[in-house]
Amino acid sequence: MTEEKKVKKGILDYLYSIIKVICKLFLVAEIAITSMAVAGRYIPFIPDPAWSEEMTLTCMIYMAFIGAALAVRKKTHIRMTSLDRYMPEKLVDGIEIFDDLLVLAFSLMLVFVGFPYAVNAGKAVYVSLPSLSRFWLYAPVPFAGVAMCIFQLETLVKDIRKFLGKGEAVSGQ
Repeated sequence: MTEEKKVKKGILDYLYSIIKVICKLFLVAEIAITSMAVAGRYIPFIPDPAWSEEMTLTCMIYMAFIGAALAVRKKTHIRMTSLDRYMPEKLVDGIEIFDDLLVLAFSLMLVFVGFPYAVNAGKAVYVSLPSLSRFWLYAPVPFAGVAMCIFQLETLVKDIRKFLGKGEAVSGQ
């Protein structure tokens, strides 16, 4: 591999990669649990666990929230950019910074509202798995909020640098 093709990875790149792997693991778990539940309904010697639906839902919640953090880093979340080409570049850059601040505020809300909610929900248990706290159902909310904060701060810094003429745009990294 040549020197030009080697990419220096930073800590945020490693964090992104780890979160991506976690998301993939939850997808694999969801597919395996759902497959086992469906097979268990039609094949007599395969058990149909009572906890399969709640665990599939939990995996789906983890994937949705953690995947949202990944979308924040790559700026692939839902956004409207159809009018950007008709506006002055500095105005678009300013709107990007405002957008970054709104997403950052939302991610902080996920952390500071989501964590107490998850802890409070932890007093209850899953119906089909009474030994497992419902904290684990709501835990991805503050976790994703922290990841979103980290990635959004990175994006905000890059967008401010671009606005000030000191850096490159952050589009699809």
